[in-house]
Formats: sequence, C-alpha cells, structure tokens
Amino acid sequence: MSLPTLIGIPACTKFISGHVQHATPARYSAALIAEAGAMPVLIPPEGEAMLPLLERVDGIMFNGSPSNVAPTRYGADFDATPNDHDPERDATTIPLIRAALERGMPILCICRGMQELNVALGGTLFQEVHKIPGRMDHRGGEGEQRFAIKHDVTLSGELARIVGAETIAVNSLHGQALDRLAPGLVVEAVAPDGTIEAVRVKDAPGFNIAVQWHPEWEVSSYPDRKRLLNAFGEACRAYRAGKA
Repeated sequence: MSLPTLIGIPACTKFISGHVQHATPARYSAALIAEAGAMPVLIPPEGEAMLPLLERVDGIMFNGSPSNVAPTRYGADFDATPNDHDPERDATTIPLIRAALERGMPILCICRGMQELNVALGGTLFQEVHKIPGRMDHRGGEGEQRFAIKHDVTLSGELARIVGAETIAVNSLHGQALDRLAPGLVVEAVAPDGTIEAVRVKDAPGFNIAVQWHPEWEVSSYPDRKRLLNAFGEACRAYRAGKA
C-alpha cells in the first residue's frame, strides 16, 4: 500500500485546564482530507526544532489562529494587542515558511498564515485594520455567523487561474492585515476597500498561495474553495513524486 501524502499543520499554544497544550481547529484537517486528498500532521509549536520535519511532509498549510504575529517580529514598537500573541507559534512558523519556500515545498497560507508569510519575508502588518480610515471591519461576527460570506474580492494572477474566476465572495475574520508588502510578494486578491486579500511569492519554485479568508470552512460547498484545496493537494503529490 502506498504511503499517503502528508501535509503539516502548525499547532497553536493553548492553555487548557491550567496546562499548556498544542491544538488547532479540526476544520483544517477535515479540509485536507476531504479536498486535498492528504493526511494532516500536526506540527507542535516548538520552534526551529521542527525544521527536520520538512524531510517527511509533502507540504504545509499555515493555518489561521485567534493570535496575532508579535509586532517585534516586523520591527514595530507599538503593540495594539499585547494579550493576543503566541510567541511559540511565531518561532515555529516563520522559520518553517522560509525553509519550505527554499525547498520548493508547496505551501497554502490562511489568515494568520498569510500574515506570517509577509512577516517572514520582510513585510509589515496593520495591527487593527478596522481603525484605518476608509477600511472595512474585516472581523467576524458571533457564533457560526463568523464564517458567513462578508464581501467580494477581486482575483488576479495564479489564484484567478486556479479558482477560475476574477471575483469571488469570501468570509472574513481578521483584525490584522498586510501593510507593507514583503519583497518578492505579488498581490493576487484585493477587497473593495483596498485591503490585500491574497498574495503569492512570485519567484518561488513551488506552489504557494496565501489568502486572508478561510477557504477551509465548508470547503466542499464552495467551488472556489474546493479548487484551491484540490490544487494544493495536487501540488503536494507532485512534490512527493519528485522526491521519490
């Protein structure tokens, strides 16, 4: 029996019943199984000690999280959300992103993952995009309505080709957003208020797409979300075949 395609998912640091635990929402694993045809592997937030795992996985989904990338990671002095950080995750995902890109390993970055990509390559973030004049409130509502469709995005480049559309409707759950774009990144989607909603590393040798919305949510019910996860899974299988 052939071994399954393995896709890593970084875990977050959680305090549950007074103990540190490593966890992430189950919907990310479910989306990889359902539409990427892959086996998810949780990556503990243990810093650069996790880099050798790249020898074993075929791709990484840098998933979303309620936490924010620490402003010190992109040279900001002011911290608008000091209680919302996960330094262990930052210390894990940022070097993983750089190492995965260098290898040409496929990556799909979602929400916080897109912000991590920008910071890893030298970009900066708006810490509270909803407080910037002219910008929308991109944060979600309460309960499952948090994942309801909120606005359209205009697509371009590789993402438009994958999805097969120039405009799609997306959900939106982010308080932070990309500010200064990192060198080498190209914009692949924009919200009506000008907020960057998707990017790609232009000259990276492997599949890489980063989106600010949550395509993993009810992925099988939306053609654009299915196509994105399908394309990621295919890229991971091709990467695996190239290693064999």
